[in-house]
Amino acid sequence: MSQAQTGTGKTGAFAIPIIEKLEKNKKIQCLVLTPTRELAIQVAGDLQDMAKYAHVRSVAIYGGQSITVQTDKLKKGVEMVVGTPGRIMDLMRRRELSFDDVRFLVLDEADRMLDMGFIDDIEWILQSVPRNRQTMLFSATLPDTIKQLAKRYMRNPKEVTISPESLTVPQAEQVYINVGRRNKLWALCRILDIEKPQLAMVFCSTKRMVDMLADKLSAYGYSADAIHGDLSQAARDKVMAKFRSGKLRILIATDVAARGLDIDDVTHVFNYDIPGNPEDYVHRIGRTARAGKTGKAITFVSQDEQHLVKSIERFGRTKLSENEVPESRGRDTVRKQLDLDEYADHFGMVKFRMNLGKRDGVGMVDVVRFIERKTGITEHLVGRIEMGEDTSTIEIHKSVAFRAMKGLEQYTLQNKRVVLDLVRRSSGR
Repeated sequence: MSQAQTGTGKTGAFAIPIIEKLEKNKKIQCLVLTPTRELAIQVAGDLQDMAKYAHVRSVAIYGGQSITVQTDKLKKGVEMVVGTPGRIMDLMRRRELSFDDVRFLVLDEADRMLDMGFIDDIEWILQSVPRNRQTMLFSATLPDTIKQLAKRYMRNPKEVTISPESLTVPQAEQVYINVGRRNKLWALCRILDIEKPQLAMVFCSTKRMVDMLADKLSAYGYSADAIHGDLSQAARDKVMAKFRSGKLRILIATDVAARGLDIDDVTHVFNYDIPGNPEDYVHRIGRTARAGKTGKAITFVSQDEQHLVKSIERFGRTKLSENEVPESRGRDTVRKQLDLDEYADHFGMVKFRMNLGKRDGVGMVDVVRFIERKTGITEHLVGRIEMGEDTSTIEIHKSVAFRAMKGLEQYTLQNKRVVLDLVRRSSGR
């Protein structure tokens, strides 16, 4: 039972010794279970490369490809099967797949399989595999649910943990940028323009957002395309072939695609939407800094998502540095918008600095009445007011803050033209 960061060579760790122990008899002796089609294809390809001179064969079994193609390969005889639980079970029920001769069983990315609800399917498959076997479980994280599964299906497993001080590889520079939702596209395009990643992956929380972002980046002239579960396997294969060859520079994906896209040259990973689950963050940024190379992981965080950064740091035993969007070196591809969410606190209050204070003979009551009279904003939407000698700070709810900012600057108070400046809050970290 092995825990190691993504990109450290888990596939080679189990594949090489298994290949050396296989008999060339066209009987299935090794079964590798993976959570996603992409990972099944990746692992099967790696096994094929490693077994090139050992003359043993592997086949990927997954949904989305013609079942006839897969059964034809099985009939010719293979020693290794790599597959997703659903298609494996389908072929077993059709009696097209038998594991009577399996001696090696590998659960790859086991935590992801449990996250995706495959626990019952996995147990059903395991009951059809000979008990007299060697079972290996590999994962970037080892939650209690996996350890319970191991107790049921492994005999006194040895635990191997690599770099327990952190779940992320040190070669990956990790930063987060405070940016409101309306300005994520602006921030992404500016970083792409300045840093010019060789290959970049951008993760979004929904398939709809993946498609929207891919369409927008393509419209702005970036080499970008999308991959998610609603695409046909042929479409996914086409996109991935372009990305691996470098013809496609920016791949926008959902978390499903975070497992199994092992491409050594990804220089940047963007969390366009910060994941709510810290485990997803670990697997996302594992797409860069692979095989000893360096990489950069950039996470966009709005004010109301600051707590997620702390959760990621605690879970991953790592540290994310706070950065600003870099200064422009020319004209921006996308114009920055005024986004009051960037300035609001957890309660939605936006802070302004006003150019009047006690020296001007103005008090808190005067300020509140002035706001109500000139903008029609009710008192309960006005928060804390701190009167200084020459300037003051006022909190106004974000739902009416823009109206207040534009409305008040038309007027004078105590014969002085009112000027309001937005105050950016610190991250509170």
